[in-house]
Amino acid sequence: MPIAYIPRTRERYRDYPAYRWVVNHDAPWTPLTKPIRQCRVALISSGGFYAKGQPSFVDNDPSYRLVPMQTRREDLLIYHHGYRDNDADHDPNCVFPMERLLEMAAAGEIGSPAEAAVSFLMSYSPNRDIERAGRIAQELRRMQVDAALCVPV
Repeated sequence: MPIAYIPRTRERYRDYPAYRWVVNHDAPWTPLTKPIRQCRVALISSGGFYAKGQPSFVDNDPSYRLVPMQTRREDLLIYHHGYRDNDADHDPNCVFPMERLLEMAAAGEIGSPAEAAVSFLMSYSPNRDIERAGRIAQELRRMQVDAALCVPV
């Protein structure tokens, strides 16, 4: 069942000052310079996934994890304070579709996946989120990514 996020948020926080929603009238857009079938595609998710051996996330964590694309499903772990992860525990692809991206590459629908997927948690600090986004952009450049599949949670 769909959730009316904005009305739900207004109700939940009605005793607080009104939240000032960001309104973007002008969004940067960079068209692809080649067909998606020739592109290296990264997976970016705010689902809180990490691989066995990597440190867990913590509440309000400003870091991110690079999860190698060859990571097996049973070696994926989740830490996230914002959603119930029962479904993601059963099938990580609903929030972190690494296997789907690999299938798309095998089917020739994309050129190749990036060497690693990017996972993080949203924090409550726009400044920290912007700083992290800059670090992630550098990682994507290093991996020579042409496009990204973004899965927000």
